[in-house]
Amino acid sequence: PGLSYTWIFNNDTLDLQEDGRRFVSQETGNLYLAKVEPWDVGNYTCVVSNTEAQQSARGPPTPLTLRSDGVMGEYEPKIEVRFPETTYAAKGSSVRLECFALGK
Repeated sequence: PGLSYTWIFNNDTLDLQEDGRRFVSQETGNLYLAKVEPWDVGNYTCVVSNTEAQQSARGPPTPLTLRSDGVMGEYEPKIEVRFPETTYAAKGSSVRLECFALGK
């Protein structure tokens, strides 16, 4: 509760209304891209915000590239974020939430 997820694409906030092919789950933080196009190539960075604490954290950039041979490989490309259902932290402590990508 209180967490929201956004993604940065090449240093700009990802505009999800632009073409309807991209979706960010506010439950999991996962970024989904349908029908990847050449203009989707670049760096994706996850940003997690807690409105109650008025704080946010940014993950490292995750590059997305297209394969020149057009082969999907063993796994379909998918960028996702995984967090436990509840993360507990003491006031003043540090919390690390990781973003990562799976696929080829």
